[in-house]
Amino acid sequence: LKSLPSSTETANLLIKHLFCLHGLPSEILSNRGPQFVSRVWSDFATHLGAKVCLTSGFHPQTNGQVERMNQELEAMLRCICASNPAGWSSQLSWVEYAHNSHTSSSTGQSPFEVSLGYQPPLFPSDSASSTSVPQFLRQARRIWSHTRAALQRTAERNRRIADRHRHPAPAYTQGQMVWLSSRDIKLRGYNRKFSPRFLGPFPMAEVLGPVSVQLDLPPSMKIHPVFHVSLLKPVVSSPLCPPVAPPPPVCLADGSLGYRMHRILDVRSRGRGRQFLVDWEGYGPEHREWIPGSWIEDISLIRDFEASRGSSSSASSSSAGPPGGIPWGWGGALSRCASICCEFGQPCVHRWAWHSSQLFGVPLIGASRI
Repeated sequence: LKSLPSSTETANLLIKHLFCLHGLPSEILSNRGPQFVSRVWSDFATHLGAKVCLTSGFHPQTNGQVERMNQELEAMLRCICASNPAGWSSQLSWVEYAHNSHTSSSTGQSPFEVSLGYQPPLFPSDSASSTSVPQFLRQARRIWSHTRAALQRTAERNRRIADRHRHPAPAYTQGQMVWLSSRDIKLRGYNRKFSPRFLGPFPMAEVLGPVSVQLDLPPSMKIHPVFHVSLLKPVVSSPLCPPVAPPPPVCLADGSLGYRMHRILDVRSRGRGRQFLVDWEGYGPEHREWIPGSWIEDISLIRDFEASRGSSSSASSSSAGPPGGIPWGWGGALSRCASICCEFGQPCVHRWAWHSSQLFGVPLIGASRI
């Protein structure tokens, strides 16, 4: 595929390959892909009478059966691709047949037996056996009961094994401050090994259930705000770990509202201009964002950053710095603060920038012209 299928294409594929064979579902469990959180997908499920169930972010255990099946299919595809790189796609039908004939350790039955009530032969047999309808129904009920009991036993066994390494989650309340694990969050401008293990703290917007909560995240993070409690840690006051100082307020420079910049981390091209990845003074790495170069009032910061990139690219690989081109231990001009100002409607004179936007979700209302 050149790209992920849209919501309409996904719905057509399900109707063509799944619903016409197994009927309409009562609920559809999926991840939070863009095609599954769209309005089109929600309306599609509503007209089918199905409930849309979305998994929690960075918690694949919510749909563990599908994740486990994907691992087995990946192993099968790896085998046929290695032996037949040119014509592996012609063997997909046999891969599907082999998977549906394989006995699952969870149910003790193959997908064919669970769905059809019997196990089709791999190759036709000379001895044909005729089964009456009552015998077939009894066998189907027996397989269904056996499969359901096996699934319950497997779920109970998996729960006991998983609970050995679990402990009860704290009783979170709305408004409580918590730390968020950065394990599955990509931090821009950070080396992964030296990135902070937890981000925040963030206030808890809503407790959705015993194991899922919604956090009040800054818009710059651009991730779904619902997380499993295993990714959170409550903020605990301790004399050995003083509380984190609140971020500095919006500064007022020459009659305009703005933020102070700690350093420039990276640069990229967008359209006819360039954007810079900036680290704001007093804010954590989760607040880093790309801003146009016209927003930066102190042009010397850009010149110093470009000079540092030129010196680091010409240096040897043994002295290379972290991603973004900033040499290790760099100080001086990049650590200075520069005001980033914003104004609605009209451009400012001199070197102040203007943009009808907002930073960190705080509207810059009241900004006046210089």
